[in-house]
Amino acid sequence: FQHRSFTGRSGTMFGFEGLGSIYWHMVAKLLLAVQERFFAALDSGCDANTLSRLAAQYYRVRGGIGFNKSPAEYGAFPTDPYSHTPGHAGARQPGMTGQVKEEILTRFGELGVRVSDGAARFEPRLLRRQEFLATPGKLRMLDVNNRWQIVETPEHGLAFSLCQVPITYCLDARSAADAAITIRMSDGRQQQLEGLALPREISQSIFKRDGTIAQLDVVFGQQWLMQQGAG
Repeated sequence: FQHRSFTGRSGTMFGFEGLGSIYWHMVAKLLLAVQERFFAALDSGCDANTLSRLAAQYYRVRGGIGFNKSPAEYGAFPTDPYSHTPGHAGARQPGMTGQVKEEILTRFGELGVRVSDGAARFEPRLLRRQEFLATPGKLRMLDVNNRWQIVETPEHGLAFSLCQVPITYCLDARSAADAAITIRMSDGRQQQLEGLALPREISQSIFKRDGTIAQLDVVFGQQWLMQQGAG
């Protein structure tokens, strides 16, 4: 086929993008597609075994992506978004590839952040127990006012941000059946919600980054996490 003679976008295109190369953006697209199938199965009421198998396949794909590899194996800094890995060399063509978009989307999916009809809810069915800290920790993040702040992460918890609003998760072993959200307002007020769904007005405030919501503290039992044995 004279692949090495092909000069589509550049004279060296085959070396980076030809047959036998790993196209990392497409691997990330596959990861997102498997995650979408998982949540579609969850929403349709599929049995636990089917969900467990889909979760296992999801983490199998995820395990092949560069950030899970060593620099020697990847041939570059694993946390940098490289476009391709040709068969004869390490990762090539660094830059902000489309892979970044899919990995951001899938990470929020793993954390269980889901949005429908303008309202957010937390459904961490793909989140693994091993991601939670054994001891209290800290998250340094930039808030909606472009100020750095330290978020205290509880024991058996983790922290992340959504639209620059800090969110903490905490596993509550004492009352596994209960789930609740504490909404901390910027003016010092607090609101307690049962369950893991946010009202639309609170969700919109977060999405608009209007500064009304200072932090969300989410508590739930281990049964909300990914089924054991799935990955």
